[in-house]
Amino acid sequence: MAAKWAPETWRAKPIKQVPEYPDQQALADAEAQLRQFPPLVFAGEARRLKKSLADVAEGKAFLLQGGDCAESFAEFSANNIRDMFRVLLQMAVILTFGAACPVVKVGRMAGQFAKPRSSPVERRNGQELPSYRGDIINGMDYTPEARLPDPQRLVRSYNQSAATLNLLRAFAQGGYADLHKVHSWTLGFVDKSPAGERFRELADRIAESLAFMEACGLTAATAPQIRETDFFTSHEALLLGYEQALTRVDSTTGDWYDCSAHMLWIGDRTRQPDGAHVEFLRGVKNPLGLKCGPSLTTDDLIKLIDTLNPANEAGRITLICRMGADQVEAKLPALIRTVVREGRKVVWSCDPMHGNTVESSTGFKTRAFDRILKEVRGFFAAHLAEGSYAGGVHFEMTGQDVTECIGGAQAIDEHTLATRYNTQCDPRLNASQAIELAFLIAEQLKKERSGMAQRLAAAS
Repeated sequence: MAAKWAPETWRAKPIKQVPEYPDQQALADAEAQLRQFPPLVFAGEARRLKKSLADVAEGKAFLLQGGDCAESFAEFSANNIRDMFRVLLQMAVILTFGAACPVVKVGRMAGQFAKPRSSPVERRNGQELPSYRGDIINGMDYTPEARLPDPQRLVRSYNQSAATLNLLRAFAQGGYADLHKVHSWTLGFVDKSPAGERFRELADRIAESLAFMEACGLTAATAPQIRETDFFTSHEALLLGYEQALTRVDSTTGDWYDCSAHMLWIGDRTRQPDGAHVEFLRGVKNPLGLKCGPSLTTDDLIKLIDTLNPANEAGRITLICRMGADQVEAKLPALIRTVVREGRKVVWSCDPMHGNTVESSTGFKTRAFDRILKEVRGFFAAHLAEGSYAGGVHFEMTGQDVTECIGGAQAIDEHTLATRYNTQCDPRLNASQAIELAFLIAEQLKKERSGMAQRLAAAS
């Protein structure tokens, strides 16, 4: 029987990736302030997402999760939020229309501020300072003052998350997501790209379909799904003091929910079965993600699933696989076979970003579009071979015209990376690359769903 859980029981467990705050009283004061603030999301919204993810687990829908590697204070603006939202809308439309499949949309937004690091310190020009861990903890500038963890950044992150969520809800429910506006979603720089041209052709087909539906009496007034959409938020639950401060009891069920986001995930560096991050998240009822890297064993995976989802509830657990293009088809099948054999209900999602990070010859950390695509194809191939459902994708991306990942139809190379290399931490797909990838994934998804239909027909 699992030990009794409370929001603070994680504090007695070993913990990794925790910053060292020099003023513990200031940290306690900031967390106390957060406990008095309203929740950012509501338990009913998290339950609705879990229900949608249960459809994904059963092969009835597909998960699209994407957004910034790390949100920043400096780039916070309504335009950036809008641009990210509409690129995700475009990707979802491509997947929905291309594969005739409902798409669950989850942003890495409104809380994705903290980042795990491979080392707690970095050294430049003979000077050693704490690593940058995301704007919720410290600053990017390489000075002792900027790199000092500051508890007031917790409060600023909450306020920025609240403003972001307010705008996202307005976009999702206020008419911006209306399918009649599909042509207006394309960003200016994307419009001139091959991906933009292909999206315009798709938008024309959608417009024709909408005209036919209206002739049959199905309009935005009679079918709200045409004019609005569900959009959920997620982030890595790395900074547990912040997460605990925003964890509340749901008045309708008596259950605990982490009200900082609809979905939280545990990173590949903090998934120790006896660690603090697993301990904290096992007690909240939000849908959870678990990053699965190449070092994850089948025994640890089953132990983690059973700890986080003892009732084997569909929609509770999403396994976000980040193996790397060269390892996915070698490492993933054993995990799939074990989970299928043990009867665990999970969503399988592919993160093709984190296992494919390299340093360019010009000194920039980057990712190659071809290797990202290779991992996606390997992910789908592994599931096809094992008879399971490849249910989602997870990207670091932006709506801005950045040059951080090489390749794609724009033919960004190592020498053009410096043109608009703006990331706070890891390289992101730009909007054109993200849309190009969505078309390629739609083709894979269509093949997968066709194969599933054939297997079901043969079985009956």
